[in-house]
Amino acid sequence: MQGFGVHTSMWTMHWDRAGAERTIPAAAAYGMDFIEIALLDTSIVDAAHTRALLEKHGMRAICSLGLPKENWASVNPDGATAHLIRAMDKAAEMGAEALSGVTYGGIGERTGVPPTEAEYDNIARALAAAAKHARKLGIAFGIEPVNRYENHLINTGWQAKRMIEKVGADNIFIHLDTYHMNIEEKGAANGILDAREHLRYIHLSESDRGTPGEGTVDWDEVFAALAAIGFRGGLAMESFINMPPQVAWGLAVWRPVAESFEEVMGRGLPFLRNKAKQYRLI
Repeated sequence: MQGFGVHTSMWTMHWDRAGAERTIPAAAAYGMDFIEIALLDTSIVDAAHTRALLEKHGMRAICSLGLPKENWASVNPDGATAHLIRAMDKAAEMGAEALSGVTYGGIGERTGVPPTEAEYDNIARALAAAAKHARKLGIAFGIEPVNRYENHLINTGWQAKRMIEKVGADNIFIHLDTYHMNIEEKGAANGILDAREHLRYIHLSESDRGTPGEGTVDWDEVFAALAAIGFRGGLAMESFINMPPQVAWGLAVWRPVAESFEEVMGRGLPFLRNKAKQYRLI
């Protein structure tokens, strides 16, 4: 995945025909290279319809998700594998290039105690099976470290790298997120350097998940580190404007993080594009 993209949460988290028809033309109008589709419910997705819209507007796509509680890989690796395979099949039908996100667990998954080796063993088992299926489909497969308040299992770049090494699959990539890095890493550059061997995708998200450039993320550190490692993966702006209750609960998004998607796209998008150009990433 290469180029500059945007998460579909800017317009919708409900990827039915109406959501696709609203989002894809809008993203194309902003000159995005790709969109990231939140694949929360495969049953409502019309894959052929989405694929046709993507082709019509010259848009590429990646899909992302978090596992539902009944299929958390740490306790139900077989259920997690089946869920990931269904999602990958749907992503491939849509013409998406990858499936990523919290593919190892759930948003809001916490036990109250440190992760156990048994949990990591179960996760590795599910990820290995999913990676095998991804290879068969010809799509990429990623894991995204998230902050400790959303998941207790993989919070940093080095933990993601360690999980990939545990799985032993060479087709799993790391997907970082500046919002989570701003909480968990001892400097964003350290997370990028730790993940660099496997880093192919990054969410560009502000410290409050609002308008990029108007929070506390050190964007020069982020982009300088990406430039230093020769990053050529996907750069995706992410800001959560339209949150269904079940997602808002997991992300703890209780108040508006921006006035509107027009504010984020009108101020945040040019800010990030200019930074990416400054550091010769696009």
